Amino acid sequence: MSAIVYLNFNGEAEQAIDFYAEALSAKEVKKVKFNDIPQDPNYPLPENELNMIMESSIEFAGGKMMMSDILPSMTAVTGEVVKGNNVIISVINEDKQTLEQYFSQLSAGGHVVMPLSEVPWSSCFGMLVDKFGVSWKFNSDADKYLDQVISNKG
Repeated sequence: MSAIVYLNFNGEAEQAIDFYAEALSAKEVKKVKFNDIPQDPNYPLPENELNMIMESSIEFAGGKMMMSDILPSMTAVTGEVVKGNNVIISVINEDKQTLEQYFSQLSAGGHVVMPLSEVPWSSCFGMLVDKFGVSWKFNSDADKYLDQVISNKG
């Protein structure tokens, strides 16, 4: 079983896909727009929504993210997309150089919450909010710390 981060956007999914694919050196990028699938003639989408992203995925460093746009015509059903702190993507990688590369590229146009540094729970930890309002955590050895704390409790 695996968990996949899924992000929704207000018409800027394609820009986000391109940004994340480059920043994370994606190995594979897939995009499907609403105009790529047959439309229901009884419920045609407005012209401005046809070029939005229906479904996408990027694969990088053994991970995967999926993204789509929430259509303006569907917000009555889905609710508004709100930028905020309800989703955090956690990148765990023992290779500090890779963490530094991802951190640097994803922070472009965003806000560094905590620069990459050594902390009691990790030899390399940092947090940022990227230019799309998505929160990221970087950790070089999260599992080691969790295992240590759990074994000390027993």
